[in-house]
Amino acid sequence: MKFITALFLTAFLAFAIGLFTSLPWWTFVFTSFLVAMGVHQKAGLAFLSGFFGLFILWVVLALLKDLPNEHLLSMKVARILPLGGSYWALILITGLIGGLVSGLAATAGCTARKK
Repeated sequence: MKFITALFLTAFLAFAIGLFTSLPWWTFVFTSFLVAMGVHQKAGLAFLSGFFGLFILWVVLALLKDLPNEHLLSMKVARILPLGGSYWALILITGLIGGLVSGLAATAGCTARKK
């Protein structure tokens, strides 16, 4: 139950801080850190909840922005990068980057709480 709570809190707070502020893209690190400090879990579960919370959020947001324009921009960016024009690969890499940063912040929050 703590895992699901931390996952939803991480995604919700990251979405809220991105929606209601004009701060840089990486400010979700602070919310992931604070959620991991507030919801006591082992370090591995804290990483997974932070990772999947942001991974799911960023993939969904990327798809919501990408579907209305029929993947035009994402396919062009995927051609520039060595992805062979695959917009799915670009969206998954976007989620992976956000998930890794959030997971590491959550792990740091979990270990900071133990001291």
